[in-house]
Parts: sequence; structure tokens; C-alpha cells
Amino acid sequence: MEGDTVSTREQAWWTRARLGRCGPPLDLLTARFDKHVYAPHAHEEFTIGVCVGGSEVIDYRGGHIRTGPGSIVVLAPGEMHTGGPATATDGYAYRALYADPALLADGTLGGPPHFREPLLDDPELAAAFRLAHTELSACPDPLEAESRLPWLLTALARRHSAARPVSDTVPGAASVAHVVRDRLADELAAPPSLADLAADLGLSRYQLLRAFRTTMGIPPYAWLAQYRVSRARGLLERGVRPAEVAELVGFADQAHLTRWFRRVLGVTPAAYRAGVATTAYRNSVQDTQA
Repeated sequence: MEGDTVSTREQAWWTRARLGRCGPPLDLLTARFDKHVYAPHAHEEFTIGVCVGGSEVIDYRGGHIRTGPGSIVVLAPGEMHTGGPATATDGYAYRALYADPALLADGTLGGPPHFREPLLDDPELAAAFRLAHTELSACPDPLEAESRLPWLLTALARRHSAARPVSDTVPGAASVAHVVRDRLADELAAPPSLADLAADLGLSRYQLLRAFRTTMGIPPYAWLAQYRVSRARGLLERGVRPAEVAELVGFADQAHLTRWFRRVLGVTPAAYRAGVATTAYRNSVQDTQA
């Protein structure tokens, strides 16, 4: 699965996410085709695609795969394949990512996993992949990408491949989580990669993510985003403009700040700033009149 923009009706675009600051890249593809048929080709990475509309027929390993909305397709590195619309009228749309085999082996034993079946029915995982792909295509934040994509790829391998999962027990999980939390808080504008933090602690990235999620209840990027929102509130209350606040607390831009501010507090940063300013003014008038 790959593509170029062919016409106004046949569109594909790529986004490159980075797994941690200065970490390795991972490419994301969003595609919608009516008639496009791929030439036979192969990739060096695992190709993981989620069908989001229509139906595609993929020639793979001497057979035919027919996708439908919500289905997951896993194509192994080096395997020749092609694809095109399953019908003459509906076309096909999908989101795909291209993952180094090591990313699927982090939470399993025995090296890169083998998938006996390339077409998977897992609505929960398909929805999680689609959401992560959509949000990271819009804003490929390095810590968010590193928190979400390897975790989902590990889940894919553990649920659907022939590989055996590693133990989920992480000794000293709470201590690990608190070390990671403190490092993220101290370096909120340019957080370290989870791979580097894991190496410092003698863990795999999967073990670090497992320890953090178990202890904190949320993944590292979500914890840091909420911490950044808390810091942003103080700056907004002092009258700093949202665009400046976003940069000061480490969000990619004002839109990134706004997305998380609304998730956590239910309002935009601008509305919050205006509201607290109005409240402060009213309080000062009341104090003067008292």
C-alpha cells in the first residue's frame, strides 16, 4: 500500500512521524482511490493498513485479500503485493503505516513476529490504529508518536501473530513510572525519548510503557500534555498570549495547545484567558468599592 496524488478524486498523502525527539522515523499514509491499481511491489517494513471506506482487493502470497471498512491488513517485509478497487464503483480508502520489524517484536519473544493471516478482524484495535493515525497525521508530536504507535504495534503482534508475549510484570513499576514522570516534567519543552529513558533504566520501551500505564493510568504523552496544560493555565492567567504559551510549555503550536486544553478543561486557551481576566477585573472593582 503506497500512493501518489493521481487526481482530485484519487488522493494520497504521507506524513512522517518521529518516534521520540531525534528518534527513527515512521511513515503514515492516508489514501483514497477510485480506480488506482498498484504495480507489484514490496516494502522493507511491515505494512499495517486499516480500511476506512470501500473495498480493496490485494494480491498477496498467491491469493487475494478483500478488505472492508474496519478490517486490518498486515503485509510482511519483502512480500510482493499489489492492490486495486474491489468494485468498479466504490473505490477504496485506507490509512497505513510502515513499521520496522523490531517495533513489532518489543513485547514478544523470538524476533519479528509471523502473521499467518494477513487480514484481521479486530474492531477495537482497528479503531485505535485509525484514531492514532488520524491524530498523528495532523500533529506528529514525537513523544505522542512514541507512546502510541509502538504500543499498538506490540498489541497487534501479541494478539494476532504466532509470537509468544513477554511477561507483563515489570519489577518496581511504580518507581519506574515516577522516574519517567519527573524527567518529563523537568524537560517538558523538549522531552527525552522513551527509548533513551528505557535504556537508562535497563528496560525495553514496552516495559517502560507498561510500567507507566499501570501506575499512572495513562500513557506518557497524555500525562505530559495534561501537565503542560496545568503550566499553561498559570501563564494565561498572567496575560500571556496562547501562541506564546504553546511554545513555552512545549506544544507544537497553538492548535496543539488548544486541542489538549479543550480536552482537559473544556474551553479554548483564549476563552480561558478572557474568562480569568474578566474575573480578576471584577474582583479588583469589588475590592475598590468595599
